[in-house]
Amino acid sequence: MSKKPVDKALLKKLVPASALNGENFEELAAKAFQEEVAAGQVIFKQGDRDKTNAYVLDGEVELTDAQGGKRRVAAGSDEARHPLANHQPRNETAVAATACQIARLDGDLLDILLTWDQLSGIEVDEISDSDDEEEDDSADWMTRILQSKAFLQVPPANIQAMFMRMQEVPVRAGESVIRQGEEGDCYYIIKSGKCKVTRTSKTGSELTLAQLGDGDAFGEEALLSEAKRNANVVMTTDGTLMRLSKDDFNSLLKAPMLSWVSRQQAEEMVRQGAVMMDVRLESEYQNNGLENSLNIPLFMLRLKVDNLDPGKTYIAYCDTGRRSSAAAFLLSERGLQAYCLQGGLVESDSAG
Repeated sequence: MSKKPVDKALLKKLVPASALNGENFEELAAKAFQEEVAAGQVIFKQGDRDKTNAYVLDGEVELTDAQGGKRRVAAGSDEARHPLANHQPRNETAVAATACQIARLDGDLLDILLTWDQLSGIEVDEISDSDDEEEDDSADWMTRILQSKAFLQVPPANIQAMFMRMQEVPVRAGESVIRQGEEGDCYYIIKSGKCKVTRTSKTGSELTLAQLGDGDAFGEEALLSEAKRNANVVMTTDGTLMRLSKDDFNSLLKAPMLSWVSRQQAEEMVRQGAVMMDVRLESEYQNNGLENSLNIPLFMLRLKVDNLDPGKTYIAYCDTGRRSSAAAFLLSERGLQAYCLQGGLVESDSAG
């Protein structure tokens, strides 16, 4: 079966790849391939776990479900812009009804790039600008952390363990703590000092996005999205940082702040008044969003969070659980009751 790279113009028409920006799109394009499939050839079978997004670029594909129901997807149709029967394990069998060109994208890679892309678009909306504030040099940074909404749901034992495992790192003015494009390995809290957050543009110029001071935390975005750093953090004064490893962040902070529910549990919670929140792009939501769910794309979440009802329980979902776990963490930071749909739409089954 011959393979060749997917034409970027075609890739730009596919959902959700079309939403990726700049380097993220290029990274996906470099690993996206299309293949010729003869009429009658199986593309995937019901029960397969191939972790790929398959699209029909040319020709027509017939899909058969467990009850024998059949439907066809033709290249060029609106349905063809979306992945075929995007469920893991596959709940339909796909067979080429005619000679076809099929694109296969790595589902995990696509989801990571989407999460990173959308988190990077909102990161600075969260960061407070302390340029105009006089910081109290005697402020207790630990007290500030303990009083923040982000830690209300974290067990006291975890907080104690976090402070015990943190490493104290002296830093100098001008020192780069985080560089855009690097792998995320640590979570930081500023014990003393100030730093600035910048992003490097495609032209190489640097835009200052925000200023951080005592008690502020940074670095969680890359850990939540399992992707690369989306900004630079540079010290503007001498100071001291408290550094927590990625593993400790995941076990002590991320895990306690994330609660997962099955599809059946989610549906029962909705009957009790909870709200399902689709954090995918609008185009993805329109294709297969859950009925009566609220659509707030991840990149818009921090802008919209103040409009949410603090008395409601929210169940975030996406295709795999990656974007929704980032969303639920952000909601929990603000004191909202938030859950994640286990396995996302791709792996969860309706209680029917």
